[in-house]
Amino acid sequence: MTSLRHPRALATAALLAMGSAWSPMAHAIFGDDEARRAIIELRQQVDANKAANAAAERGLRESDASIQRSMLELANQIEQLRGEIARLRGQNEQLAREVSELQRAQKDAQAGVDERLRQFEPVKVELDGRSFNAQPAEKADYDAAMATLRRSDFPAAVAAYSGFLRKYPSSGYTPVVLYWLGNAQYAARAYKDAVDTHQRLVREFPDHPRTPEAMLAMANSQVELKDPRGARKTLEDLVKAHPQSEAASAAKERLARLK
Repeated sequence: MTSLRHPRALATAALLAMGSAWSPMAHAIFGDDEARRAIIELRQQVDANKAANAAAERGLRESDASIQRSMLELANQIEQLRGEIARLRGQNEQLAREVSELQRAQKDAQAGVDERLRQFEPVKVELDGRSFNAQPAEKADYDAAMATLRRSDFPAAVAAYSGFLRKYPSSGYTPVVLYWLGNAQYAARAYKDAVDTHQRLVREFPDHPRTPEAMLAMANSQVELKDPRGARKTLEDLVKAHPQSEAASAAKERLARLK
């Protein structure tokens, strides 16, 4: 059935049909001219079908060529798009690396700023049962003075503590610095300076935990200065003002020995 739909098959079938139908009766009915015209018409139809088929084949070939060209162009476009995507992906990766580097640099810069700010921010200090705020430089100077005293470099310690008091007149370290300054002066045999320093501590910070010890140390300096009366009064004041302190117990023993 499918082959009969083709123009050539139709033409052949028509010829066969007409040939088989062409009988002596047809010769009787139609003349030779009419038969000749019928054959010519059939041939013309066959030629027309052949031409149509040829045109259709050319059209198909041209259509195939056009499709192939379109597919080739599409393939080229796809390849170009792939190249563009690869280029954009590379740019994105580069941008991502640059953003990451910028973020890391910003974080490092912020850390540096925070570190510099911390150098100026007050720090909380717990010392001898007292709490106060101190500047970082202030704490560093105090620690340096204490390190000098621990090395038993008493003249240098005296200079360090005296400089600290001048530099930070309102420091929370002041009572402790006065205590250790008086001890350093005593160790350096500057007994009069030691008495003055410890007297200042007693006068300005009577309730400080270091005050009873400072009074006991002051009495020692007075003994070295050949002032037993002043030493006795200092010890008696210590026992009276701070009766529950360990320094008061030591003062009572010294009072018993002091002539």
